[in-house]
Amino acid sequence: MTILSFTNNNPLIDGRQSEKAMLVRRGVQILLNEMRHSVLPELALSSGRRADLISLSVKGEIWIIEIKSSIEDFRVDRKWPDYRLHCDRLFFATHAGVPLEIFPEECGLFLSDGYGAHMVREAPEHKLASATRKSLMLDFSRTAARRLMMAEWSSGTSYSD
Repeated sequence: MTILSFTNNNPLIDGRQSEKAMLVRRGVQILLNEMRHSVLPELALSSGRRADLISLSVKGEIWIIEIKSSIEDFRVDRKWPDYRLHCDRLFFATHAGVPLEIFPEECGLFLSDGYGAHMVREAPEHKLASATRKSLMLDFSRTAARRLMMAEWSSGTSYSD
């Protein structure tokens, strides 16, 4: 369900994401949905970092996808290794204007055009500790439920007679 807003109060778009990053995000979300993953954008992690996309597979794997919209975006970001502590698999996602060879081999890679995406490289698995998995699953569930409730409330539907 898409959260619609005609004003600029969408908590998932805080102005830090470029238009290209939002297109990459949408394409990856479409692919992950087709893969039967549940996907949340912009999930705050216990480390204080925020995952661009986090997904839960039908097998219960937790994936984090870090979106990079330019070479400079990748070069200035040194926080991405921290995401390994919060997922079973770590991926980067980008668009055709960014050379794929800049991304580290030890991470998976998606190429997105905004209408879909292609998994260029599978991410190696590094299983989460049980306590970390439980904490993340609870955060994922609470955040998804809260966003669904907010989307329902913002729909403007009146249930009174």
